[in-house]
Amino acid sequence: MARGKAARRAGCWAALATLLVGAAGPAAAQQVALLQGLDKITARISTFEAPLGETVRFGTFEIVVRACKKRPPEEPPESAAFLEIVDLRPDADAVQLFTGWMFASSPALSAVEHPVYDVWVIDCRKASSSAASNSAGN
Repeated sequence: MARGKAARRAGCWAALATLLVGAAGPAAAQQVALLQGLDKITARISTFEAPLGETVRFGTFEIVVRACKKRPPEEPPESAAFLEIVDLRPDADAVQLFTGWMFASSPALSAVEHPVYDVWVIDCRKASSSAASNSAGN
């Protein structure tokens, strides 16, 4: 029963992503998600790139971007990424915090609920030749 509910929820998110971002044509699929993270303790904001399918770290978070879509330039701007976020604390078991679509224009629509960190999508782009913008630092 719970599995069916999760599948329906995932289907709803996919439909919403299609409505907001548009059809997933070749120009819409991107290779890197540009994310920002906030450490609420230090008030430090970090901007970092997360290549599709690769694990990146931000604080105690492990983030994997499964998809990143961006509307074409002739349409109203919108980027959305499908993220999986796991909290890996040294004193506790890994906790799956978030799995779903996150939208650049509406970060509160599907926010990560965590007492120390916030993460949100800024943009989707093609892979850059430089990793200099990866400033998440740990």
